[in-house]
Amino acid sequence: MPLRGSLRSCISLLLFAVPCKTGSTAPVDEPKPTPENTISIQLGDPVPAQKFDHSSKFWIAGVADRSGNPQPLLVMKSRGGVFLDKQPTAIMKDSLEQSLKAANLLAADEASADLVLRVYLFQFGLASGSALDFFGKVEFSAMVKNPKTSESLEVKAAGTSIADGARRKKNLQKNVEQDIEAALRDATRNFLRGAQLKEAVAALSKGAGASPAAAPAATASPTSR
Repeated sequence: MPLRGSLRSCISLLLFAVPCKTGSTAPVDEPKPTPENTISIQLGDPVPAQKFDHSSKFWIAGVADRSGNPQPLLVMKSRGGVFLDKQPTAIMKDSLEQSLKAANLLAADEASADLVLRVYLFQFGLASGSALDFFGKVEFSAMVKNPKTSESLEVKAAGTSIADGARRKKNLQKNVEQDIEAALRDATRNFLRGAQLKEAVAALSKGAGASPAAAPAATASPTSR
């Protein structure tokens, strides 16, 4: 009996001394950008802008991130991560300026612009979807302002795209890149060729029918998955 009691005491001490690993998870290393997992998003050919009744020149005063995403460059976290080589706000600004310039609608500077745009980017990258497909999404709004009258109107635009997944990392990154580029092009086209912008330009150019609007509020929509 004394021997059994001593044995039980030793087992109890060992159980308390060894940390319990049940339910614990090993920390997962955060992916880091490298030349191998970084992609470059480009609009490609400029998006043809619609014709406006008034020959207005635009100037983009700035593009602000309203996504609430703490890592805007990280568009995919799994499989070592996929990163953008530039901030989404810079990519969005370049795309709009490229298309406006090609249509001879981009002013030389803000002082000479008929209408000033302040763009608010809500989503840029991959939206949540299935494990088999990639859902690209770009969503933003622009406050279109007539600097002479201080009147402004909000114009919203969004673009989406679906691409197949891939087993190989190289193919995966290519599909993600093409998916986001297609969503960017779709959003740019919907903005420059949409009825909202046409109506806003018409109202602000006449100086009537528009009332000052507040800047869009921030949202917490994630852009990475």
